[in-house]
Amino acid sequence: MSSDFDETRDPWTRLSKRVVFDSPWITVEDHTCRDPAGNDTQYGVVRFKNRAVGVIPLHDDGTITLVGQYRFALEQYSWEFPEGGCPQGRDMIDTAAMELSEETGLRAESLTHFMDYHLSNSVTDESGALYLARGLTQGEAHPEDSEELHIRRVTLDALLKEIEAGKITDSITVMGAYKLALWRAEVKLD
Repeated sequence: MSSDFDETRDPWTRLSKRVVFDSPWITVEDHTCRDPAGNDTQYGVVRFKNRAVGVIPLHDDGTITLVGQYRFALEQYSWEFPEGGCPQGRDMIDTAAMELSEETGLRAESLTHFMDYHLSNSVTDESGALYLARGLTQGEAHPEDSEELHIRRVTLDALLKEIEAGKITDSITVMGAYKLALWRAEVKLD
């Protein structure tokens, strides 16, 4: 690969686009296009109307609160950081605080931006942000009607072991846990 390539150049030629599904959460598009090799092809894209937002509730004793719920699309149970969707125009940090409170009852003295991410960049444009919550106090949780949640606290080492064992597979939780472990190793956590 040449060092003088242009990262902003789009090698795809878009010929037409058709919306095949639209809901309050996503739009599915069918594109007729020409790929970088010059071949005519179809490309399906899922466009998200919300940004994903997650929160790492890190307690003073070093434990982390996880939320468990059955995920409809996966057809399996999932343990993960508190997460939700932030509609366009809403502040991400306000949404992070709301998700933390709704799902766990926790209130954070501080919420710090921890990382940005793309969740599946080959067929979706879903992106999001993860926040680190510190100075936690317990209140009452108020999950949405569509959520049946369970809460537990784990150490970072226990969380990493569950990830390594394939028991925790949520991408936001996996990314955040490994970055948190890196910060711990680099003594960025107090």
